[in-house]
Amino acid sequence: MPERGQRVALITGGARGIGRAIGLALAQDGWSVALCYRTSEAEARQTVEAVRSQGVQGLATPCDVSDPEAVEALVRQVEGQWGRIDALFNCAGPYHRVSLLEETVAGWHEMFDNNLHPVFYTCRAVAPGMRERGWGRIVNFSMVNADQTVAQPNITAHYIAKVGILVLTRTLARLLAPHGITVNAISPGFIDSGSAPPEELKRMERQIPAGYVGSTDDAVAAARYLVSDEARYVNGSNIHLSGGWGV
Repeated sequence: MPERGQRVALITGGARGIGRAIGLALAQDGWSVALCYRTSEAEARQTVEAVRSQGVQGLATPCDVSDPEAVEALVRQVEGQWGRIDALFNCAGPYHRVSLLEETVAGWHEMFDNNLHPVFYTCRAVAPGMRERGWGRIVNFSMVNADQTVAQPNITAHYIAKVGILVLTRTLARLLAPHGITVNAISPGFIDSGSAPPEELKRMERQIPAGYVGSTDDAVAAARYLVSDEARYVNGSNIHLSGGWGV
C-alpha cells in the first residue's frame, strides 16, 4: 500500500450517503480524496471541506459518469493533479421504482446508463495507472440479493444492472490480479444512508435477521478492509452488508 499522505481515492457518488462516509473515513486514514457528483454541489462542497479538515487534499468535481468521455476527463484531472489514483469506489447508483410493464424505454436505459456502464468506464480509465504502479484497489457497489437473480418486478432494470456489476467485478478481478490490483464488490441491504424514507427502514427492521438497519459505518468498515493490505488476497469477492437479510 502507498504510504500515508500519498494515497489517492476517487469516489463516484461521493457527496452523500455511503460514498461520503467512505471519503471522510479515508481522509482520517491519510488518503487524499477526490469525489464527483452530478447534482449535489452543495453537499459535495461540504464533504470536501470535511475531508480537508483532516489535513489531506480534497477535490470535488461535477461529472456525469454515464458519459465515458466525461469519466476519462475526470480520471485525467485527478491523475494530473495528484499523480495517481490508488483506489476507486463506484458508489453512484440511482434507482426508481416502477412496475416492469409500466417502465419506459428511457427509464430502462437510464438505469443501465447510471448504474452498470459507469463502472466499466471508471475501471477502464483507472486500470492503466494502477497496472503501471503495480498496486490498486477497486470497490464496486451492487445490492445484497443480486447474486440470487430473483424476480424484481418494481426495480427490474436497476437490479439487472447490479447483477451485471457482480459479473464485471469478477471479470476485472481475474484480469487485474496479476498486476497487484484487487476488484471486489460490496452489496448493501437496508442501510440508513439517507436515500430511503425512515418509515420504510423502520418497517423493514422486523425482516432483518440482525434486528436492525445498518449504518454507513458498516459500509466504511468493509471499505477500509478491502483497501487494506490485510485484504491483498481477497479478489473477486462480494461482501453482503445486510445483517442477514436477502441471503
